[in-house]
Formats: sequence, structure tokens, C-alpha cells
Amino acid sequence: MTMTPKTRFKPADLQRAKDVKVVFFDVDGVLTDGGLWFSEAGETLKRFHTLDGHGLKLLQRCGVTPVIITGRDSGALRNRLGALGVLHAVYGTEDKLPAAQAKLAALGLDWSAAAAMGDDWPDLPMLRRAPLACVPASGHPDVLAVANYVPQAGAGCGAVRELCDLVLTANGAYPALLDEAGH
Repeated sequence: MTMTPKTRFKPADLQRAKDVKVVFFDVDGVLTDGGLWFSEAGETLKRFHTLDGHGLKLLQRCGVTPVIITGRDSGALRNRLGALGVLHAVYGTEDKLPAAQAKLAALGLDWSAAAAMGDDWPDLPMLRRAPLACVPASGHPDVLAVANYVPQAGAGCGAVRELCDLVLTANGAYPALLDEAGH
């Protein structure tokens, strides 16, 4: 039985997403809700949403490369990305544009094939260059001002998945993936 997708996106958003081959993601405030928990021993604890993780896996299955570029580094993040099979990540950098440009060059791509998702000032240079600039609604107001896509789901609660679904829908992969999942 063929399943009918329930997700709907505006034509302009689909147009921006149709050529995306790489998506740059920040972590805190994007893959997480932005809160930082510290254990008594000083270990940073993070909460990730399974919807977002599955979205990253689906992107990879369809030939879209997720790239994590974050100002922080933690064992929790490295473990999560490893479990998801995410191979491209840059940790501990506040200057994200050179990291993104290096990843594009390594992948043989340019900014016309990129989307970016961030929530704060360090993400602005990437967001300004990507044709699809996504910011969770909880992002800083000046960062939201450059967004051309704001997911309905919250940061760390499915916002990443929503962007993944948009890219998968725009490149035509979403219906087959849904149908495969429904069998």
C-alpha cells in the first residue's frame, strides 16, 4: 500500500531546497534545545531528539551530506554523531565560515548546493551564503532576520527533521522513503 505524505511545504521553500547536496548544522540551539546541563564532575550533558537523528540518517541515504559545525565539543555529541553515521563534523570553532568552505571544497561543492541551520551570531556567515537558510523559532532575533525558512518544530524537538524532510521532498526522495517505511 502506497502511503501519501502528510508533510507540506511552500513552493518557494521547495525551490530553495531542490539543489541541496550538503546541509550545515550547528548543535546547541539546533540539534539541542540550547540548554546545557553539567554533571557534578563538570561533564556536559546534552539531549537529542530521535526525530532529528532519523532525519540526518535519511539525508545520508539519499546522498545529501550533513555536516556539523559547532563551537563546542563533547563526548556526548561525538557519541551521538557516531551512532548516526555522520562523518563530517568540525568541533570547537566559533569561526564557522572557513570550516564550511573547507568542507564544501572537500566535497567538490559550492554554496549553491548548500543549506545551513543555525541559531546565533556565529552561524550568520554560513546562513547568509546558503540559498536555504534555516533558523529555529527560538533563534536570536538578528539571526531569524536572515532566515528564509523557520521550522514549526522547536530546536532539539524536530526542527532538524523538518529541514531534512523539506530537502528530501524537494529532491523527490521523500515519497519513496515513506512508502518503504510503511511496508
